[in-house]
Amino acid sequence: MLGTRLLAYVTGTVNQELLLRNEYLTAEKRILRGQIKGRLLLSEGEKGTLAEIAHRLGRMVLEDVAATAKPDTILGWYRKLIAKKFDGSKFRRGVGRPKVDQETERLVLQMARENPSWGYDRIVGALTNLGHGLSDQTAGNVLRRHGISPAPKRKRTVSWKNFIRAHWDVLVGMDFFTTEVLTLKGLTTYYVLFFIHLESRQVTLAGFTPYPDQEWMEQQGRNMTMEEWGSLRGCRYLLHDRDAKFCPSFRELIKTGSVKPLRLPARSPNLNASCESFMKTLKREEIYANKYDDLEHLRANIEEFIEQYYNRQRLHSALGYRSPEEFEQKTESQAESRSATMEFFENKENSKKTSKGLLGKGTQMPSPSPDPFPRPLLLLGDARTLL
Repeated sequence: MLGTRLLAYVTGTVNQELLLRNEYLTAEKRILRGQIKGRLLLSEGEKGTLAEIAHRLGRMVLEDVAATAKPDTILGWYRKLIAKKFDGSKFRRGVGRPKVDQETERLVLQMARENPSWGYDRIVGALTNLGHGLSDQTAGNVLRRHGISPAPKRKRTVSWKNFIRAHWDVLVGMDFFTTEVLTLKGLTTYYVLFFIHLESRQVTLAGFTPYPDQEWMEQQGRNMTMEEWGSLRGCRYLLHDRDAKFCPSFRELIKTGSVKPLRLPARSPNLNASCESFMKTLKREEIYANKYDDLEHLRANIEEFIEQYYNRQRLHSALGYRSPEEFEQKTESQAESRSATMEFFENKENSKKTSKGLLGKGTQMPSPSPDPFPRPLLLLGDARTLL
């Protein structure tokens, strides 16, 4: 009897303590909730913990104690927690369909960039021939992800890099570089005008002057557009920046030589990268390492550097590690070979037309007489060679 009373006393004391704790925690929670403005952002783990406890308490108790969210919301978290257990998410490797492998994506981008007229179906067909299965929609997603437009827009937009590569045999870059010369009046800044052929990287000096005014520029324009030895012969476009030295009268003189001057956008030296690269090489390897006593000293050193070293000996990675002079010689030999081949076929076609005209419509070509000493055939593999 005494034990029962003692157990009831201890149990009542514990229950009283738990009630006081719950009352204190409930009051503290409501005070804190009143201090927080806006909606509480809970993680998935926190929602799962509250949902498990709320399910054991029941809806009636949640009406009194729930302050984080409404009872229906908390019980909804519990239902999602149970549903997640049976949805098979533990066995999933990733969300959605598997990604396209890097090699296939690289081929899609390469084909789209090298063939602006190819659409999604054409790219998919080419990939199928290479053994890569892909849908046209996936190819389109890959191109959009890398900012490449569809074929109709891609054909109308040409990047500056592709434009230069397609026309650089008729493109010439032009710019100034400056250097200091020690004279009797002190250090004098000389402006040096040069031209560079974009395909062969061949550099031509135009002139040296401390005062590049309009009259001097016009004279350089006349020199560069001369038919026999002008450095712009055979070219169609001249690239230059927006320097005020390239005055309108100079540009008009360039146009008289069937060369169109192209003014590049402001603050875009990368569009005339060949000139910028040459100036960097010249200053680093020649100008910064020397001190010039007069104009003749400057002229002799710069001309020697360009004519003897840059154009003849220096190897350029853009030319396949060949010098500009070697590249031009190879280009000329290839052009002569192509012209000789074309001339051979033209002469052959003309001879056929001449033979048909001489024979007339009803005349037949005489058959060749049999060889009185026929030569045997030597069979070597699949080829037959006359001995």
